[in-house]
Amino acid sequence: MLAAQSRQKSYADNQRRNLEFQVEDYVFLKVSPTKGVIRFGKKGKLSPRYKGPFEILERVRAVAYRLALPPDLSNIHPMFHVSMLRKYNPDPSHVIRYETIQLQDDLTYEEQPIAILDRQVKKLRLKEVALVKVLWQDHTSKEVTWEAEEEMRTKYPHLFDT
Repeated sequence: MLAAQSRQKSYADNQRRNLEFQVEDYVFLKVSPTKGVIRFGKKGKLSPRYKGPFEILERVRAVAYRLALPPDLSNIHPMFHVSMLRKYNPDPSHVIRYETIQLQDDLTYEEQPIAILDRQVKKLRLKEVALVKVLWQDHTSKEVTWEAEEEMRTKYPHLFDT
């Protein structure tokens, strides 16, 4: 029996990592601890595994840490076991932006286009649809979208002046 316990302990120890974090370090939080539980908004195979980075406020015990969570995660207890955390290695090109957005009374906001980047005509069976590639305000160049040219001309005629 002792030989089997020793063997299983050696297998388990190979999987374990001794993690220690300092106060003011940044960590990622594991958001998919159990299957089928929706705690962080999304469920399914496209849901993220980690969320963050979040700052460590204090070390409660040897394996428990209190994190600084944003207001949208206020319904979650801020103390986590070390197994739910992953170290964040800072990258100078990775900029964390929390911007405030001007919301209307019904909690919606208006996206504003900045520029038209490209134009193409999509040929369907019986008709042709003109599309334009739009760069939106507060979005990166990777987040451009293809929109119907006719609709964009009516809503935003100033983009087509040039």
